[in-house]
Amino acid sequence: MDKLTLFLTLRIFSATGGIEKVSRVAGKALLELVNEVPGEAMEVLSMYDEQGDLDDKYFPAAVFKGFGKNKLLFVYAATRRGISSKQVILSHINLLMAGFFIKLFSPKTRLILLAHGIEVWSPLSFFKRYMLGKCDQVLAVSNFTKDRMVSVHGFEEKKIIVLNNCLDPFLQPPPGVGKKPELLLRYGLSTDDIVLITLTRLSSKEKYKGYDYVLFAIKKLKEQYPRIKYLVVGNYDETEKRRVDTIISQLKLQHNIIFTGFIPDKELAAHYSIADLYIMPSKKEGFGIVFIEAMYYGIPVIAGNKDGSVDALDNGKFGLLINPDNRREISSAIIKVISDKNSYVPGRQAVMEKFGYDVYKDKLRKILFS
Repeated sequence: MDKLTLFLTLRIFSATGGIEKVSRVAGKALLELVNEVPGEAMEVLSMYDEQGDLDDKYFPAAVFKGFGKNKLLFVYAATRRGISSKQVILSHINLLMAGFFIKLFSPKTRLILLAHGIEVWSPLSFFKRYMLGKCDQVLAVSNFTKDRMVSVHGFEEKKIIVLNNCLDPFLQPPPGVGKKPELLLRYGLSTDDIVLITLTRLSSKEKYKGYDYVLFAIKKLKEQYPRIKYLVVGNYDETEKRRVDTIISQLKLQHNIIFTGFIPDKELAAHYSIADLYIMPSKKEGFGIVFIEAMYYGIPVIAGNKDGSVDALDNGKFGLLINPDNRREISSAIIKVISDKNSYVPGRQAVMEKFGYDVYKDKLRKILFS
């Protein structure tokens, strides 16, 4: 059997979600680890990406193949390369079909699944559950995801290793002290404003991020903090935007809430810089890369205590964990941070020691190459 590590993904570069971020960084780490071992090789096959979508700062074109949504060709190529591989890493449970065929023709090939969040929390079809059983190991991004896989699917606990997500090594460095004047001008903000920020996509199909509960908290706090503003950064679908706009209108918060729409990665650091705290009381977060990004930029964080956010905040070491269904707790947490912001700013060195790229790569080395 060749010393080949095959990394299969749905997409890496043609979308900007959390799973895509994880896949980019995991692919980079895998290639660097493979290059440490003489005779080892690696390939990355992406079902939905086009070849031209590649960002070669993560890995070169020589190891990447995009199939542009040609699922049959992808599965054929993945199976063909997989049966001659030492190990195959699936970046998503929806790639189990390719994994099943690989194990069918090459039982000795080690099959590893990356488990993120809601995609593995609910009951599966019989066939998908059967294919899941063919995996030799699962790398869960949080303890919550691990526990759900054990309780819902009966997956062997000893086969699951928790591998928290990490910061992208190409993340822009902190922009320095002070709020960026150009962004304050863009959004009609002043240096005296208290700015809360959430980075997420507003989707009518994913109503679990908690931003609507933040709106009710702001309504309650507006009298005490008249300069409080809430910056919601990210794409949105029109159905969900209308729903949220209705809430804003009913609460009379039109002058307190700002929707930025999509923001390119190169502007994220500057957007974090104008925030006084990051808040996202989610209930279905597999991990929450946005939390560790906010911490990296020195912003206090408030998150929910019912999902993978607990891992991202290291069980409350790096921020405030609250019941995401309790509006009073959300309001109280915001007051705590506003009243004593410096006490809740996470230490960047501690964050890097927990969620830095080199730490992640070292853990992956021990799991896959020891």
